[in-house]
Amino acid sequence: MIERRDVLSVAYLKKAVFTGSYEGMRFRFAVVRRKLPDAEQEETGGGEQVLEVTAWEGPYAYDATAEEKKQRRDFAFSEEGICEGIHFLNALWEEDPGKWQAAKAAW
Repeated sequence: MIERRDVLSVAYLKKAVFTGSYEGMRFRFAVVRRKLPDAEQEETGGGEQVLEVTAWEGPYAYDATAEEKKQRRDFAFSEEGICEGIHFLNALWEEDPGKWQAAKAAW
């Protein structure tokens, strides 16, 4: 299982993307700016920051993996969002551990 101590802090994520892997599952935590409807966008100055968590089967890196093979979900950019992202990844792994273990065996 991926644990909170396995993912770097909010301060780190403000400056850089974090990637890791667990038993054949590769994952990425990145802060992205999402566009809002025009009325809301004017109030917030161009969009909102969210924590995008992405998972894909290894062995390839994020940029070398086809988009259709990635699973993404957005969370609040906060400590709670990081914890929810970890829960999302663990749930994906638990849904089909054989899929992830087969990817690990291919490495």
